[in-house]
Amino acid sequence: MSRHAVPSSLERFRGCLLGGAVGDALGGGVEFLSMDAIRDRYGPSGVTSYVPAYGRIGAITDDTQMTLFTAEGLIRAQQRLWDRGICNVPATVWRAYLRWLVTQVGDPALVRWDADHGESTEGWLFQQEFLHHQRAPGTTCMGALQSGHPGAIDAPINASKGCGGVMRVAPVGLIARDPFVLGCEVAALTHGHPSGYLAAGAFALAIGEIVAGKSVADAIHSAADRLDRDPAAVEVAAALRAAIDAASVGRVTPEVVESLGAGWVAEEALAIAAYCALTAADFRSGVLAAVNHGGDSDSTGAICGNLLGAALGVDAIDAELLDALEGRQVISDVADDLYATFVEQRVQPYDRYPTW
Repeated sequence: MSRHAVPSSLERFRGCLLGGAVGDALGGGVEFLSMDAIRDRYGPSGVTSYVPAYGRIGAITDDTQMTLFTAEGLIRAQQRLWDRGICNVPATVWRAYLRWLVTQVGDPALVRWDADHGESTEGWLFQQEFLHHQRAPGTTCMGALQSGHPGAIDAPINASKGCGGVMRVAPVGLIARDPFVLGCEVAALTHGHPSGYLAAGAFALAIGEIVAGKSVADAIHSAADRLDRDPAAVEVAAALRAAIDAASVGRVTPEVVESLGAGWVAEEALAIAAYCALTAADFRSGVLAAVNHGGDSDSTGAICGNLLGAALGVDAIDAELLDALEGRQVISDVADDLYATFVEQRVQPYDRYPTW
């Protein structure tokens, strides 16, 4: 990977969220295409920049939408803790996801809010119009949120190991004291298979290690070591070890990426993103490798973009990609609010992040 000045913590926060959104948007236009179809449409190198998706250039998908609502839930949880001295963080993130669900179904009355606290659509993030567009939301996330009750590690809501749990937890890695545990808990709200939430825990841990100053390689090795200690994580650990092994040999190609899977399930999405981050010469080459394959290109691009953005900082992301990114300022503002809340320990305005 090319050398850059060591980014500040704030630059890492911004780089992580914006980098994830850029990877998401690069993959959004080819998410359901085979690699042959991508090459036929865009040339032998495949996608080299944004392609039209959802009627525009630089469109984000549900991956970035849910990542932003994860961040909002974490901020509200911390403010509730300061305000009342007690808070269940996964429960507060669950309510943030219910607000996201409203953006997809269009009517708060169609959402099963908990009886004790009622409807909760107030706040600045919910007011952002671009987050109210349907961008192929995952069926597992939608179904779990419509069920009316959150899942938990010891009370799984389903048996899904889809990548919808892992693709949204980067903010956990930015702020949590134990990102592995909280990443698992947040993913288990909607994904009950151990591989579905353990991949999320490993991803959050890698983000946390990177923000603390470790290299991408060291952070991914730390995540793999953590998985090795959990008997339920054999599948995820094997996928991540396969990515590490693949990164140590040969040239980066879509065929090598596809040997790690398609990314529709959590361990494959994590493995593909890790491989592309480990082999990246710079931010752009890494995220382009992560989206040029026949699979869940927006999710693998988002996860890889989170990793590389956290490692390299926001200044390493190409200006042309940032300039055309849907919701760029809001995403940057959320990163700043996370930093202000958890690093600077500053209370955010109540009308921006209300507590319940």
